[in-house]
Amino acid sequence: MTLMSTIEDERLAALVSQLPEGSVITDRDLTESYRQDYARDPDAGVPLAVVRATSTADVQAVMRWATAHGVPVTPRGAGSGLSGGATAVNGGIVLTTERMKQITIDAVTRTAVVQPGLFNAEVKKAVAAHGLWYPPDPSSFEICTIGGNAATNAGGLCCVKYGVTTDYILGLLVVLADGTAVRLGGPRLKDVAGLSLTKLFVGSEGTLGVITEITLRLIPAQPPQSTVVASFGSLQDAADAILAITRLLRPSMLEFMDSVAINAVEDEMKMGLDRNAAALLVARSDAPGPYAAHEAEVMAEACRTNNATEVFSTDDAAEGEMFTAARRFAIPAVELKGSLLLEDVGVPVPQLAALVNGIADIAIKREVTVSVIAHAGDGNTHPLIVYNADDADMTERAHLAFGEIMDLAIELGGTITGEHGVGRLKKAWLPDYVGPEVMELTRKIKHALDPENILNPGVIL
Repeated sequence: MTLMSTIEDERLAALVSQLPEGSVITDRDLTESYRQDYARDPDAGVPLAVVRATSTADVQAVMRWATAHGVPVTPRGAGSGLSGGATAVNGGIVLTTERMKQITIDAVTRTAVVQPGLFNAEVKKAVAAHGLWYPPDPSSFEICTIGGNAATNAGGLCCVKYGVTTDYILGLLVVLADGTAVRLGGPRLKDVAGLSLTKLFVGSEGTLGVITEITLRLIPAQPPQSTVVASFGSLQDAADAILAITRLLRPSMLEFMDSVAINAVEDEMKMGLDRNAAALLVARSDAPGPYAAHEAEVMAEACRTNNATEVFSTDDAAEGEMFTAARRFAIPAVELKGSLLLEDVGVPVPQLAALVNGIADIAIKREVTVSVIAHAGDGNTHPLIVYNADDADMTERAHLAFGEIMDLAIELGGTITGEHGVGRLKKAWLPDYVGPEVMELTRKIKHALDPENILNPGVIL
């Protein structure tokens, strides 16, 4: 045994002694699956250990130990992130909150206090038993955690009408780099005392603190929905229909799939989707009573007016959910065609057609396939760059396309990420997006809360 490994063993022994039995994992076969999130950053390090926390006290113990020994800590939820935000550092600790799954629901105040390890779907199910709804719904809602959603300020399919994760977070319990636990906000709908620190930590991607408890705002259960599905022969017609719909109303969902995504989904789900369509829109209304059907007809007419080749409407919940499931399945379906670089850029809705057409030009230029799916109602797109990871030349071209798509989004007045976060994969483009003054402010905040830079180093900054 080397001197270095002896020192590491001694340091870890001190941490192990402070945590419940079985919390600390050092077996390389077991820690391997904690090195990367779904972005699969090839530069992921090899952690010293993985700690599976079960309480705020566990997280505090880890952070105090890490600060004392100068060991970097990578907070992690389920590892479903798409920007490399949960990427292990050599010799660091991966701190996972996957075992923290308690929930307390107050139906009177319409709030829930949850631990970060609960899946989004588990929260939805628990509150539904009380006739309530937690709206944010990432496509990966069945496998992503509430803690990860808070860390990245996740969005989803219904945020065009209902907003994103931050709009439903009333309070947090956060452990800082030195192990201090701070409680921010709480179960109050109106509370403006002091700085808005709760919002500071939402979307901070584990760089400022580790979230160990979240107070969520809930709303009454979603009314029945009416669904409209429309196919288009051109991207421009689909974009025009999107603008026509958003000028008239706020749908509860307005999703876009291009021809590559349509065919990838049809290959697997055999739904009878039009393989010749250039674009497919899935729109829904949950307006109360008969107004849902009325809004659905308004949306259907907007599609027909803008040259839809086929328009289908339904008030049947099962039929509507089938098309929503098809849209949710788009990323896994496209991934079956090859390795993916998953983008998450957004633009003002009037620029959506320019973005999609510009992406098509980039795909031709770089000789790679790029499928575009989008939360069309708010301009948040997910270009999916398909490539052969065993082909070095194609891999390079795919990465060039990745950067050019972000440059294009910025040129169109958009953003380099709408909901997945900056992580490691996009931090090189952040300065161009926010500017030097904001970058300097970001560094000051980071240094104030994490002066030793042990919390998720290499992410964002």
